[in-house]
Amino acid sequence: MVLATMLLRLHLQGSQSLKDKRQVVKSLSARLGNQFGVSVAEIGELETWQIAELGVAVVSNQVSHAERVLDSVIKYVEDTRPDVEIVDVARDVLTVF
Repeated sequence: MVLATMLLRLHLQGSQSLKDKRQVVKSLSARLGNQFGVSVAEIGELETWQIAELGVAVVSNQVSHAERVLDSVIKYVEDTRPDVEIVDVARDVLTVF
């Protein structure tokens, strides 16, 4: 079993309040979950209006598949959300037998 995780640090350019931020985060989390079958949670910067930290996780039977899914998540955010800038990405892959 392979568990791949990723931390996405995002800059939300148009966010003027926590309500704006939550709307973007909720929408993005739902779309990523539906599109790629990943689990997504806001894990940091909870009180900052224009910064969001999302944890993304995928379980697979192959490292290459898990990495492709995470690559696809990044590409999707970059291609479909012009209001969101990816500031930093941290990834980790764990193989459990």
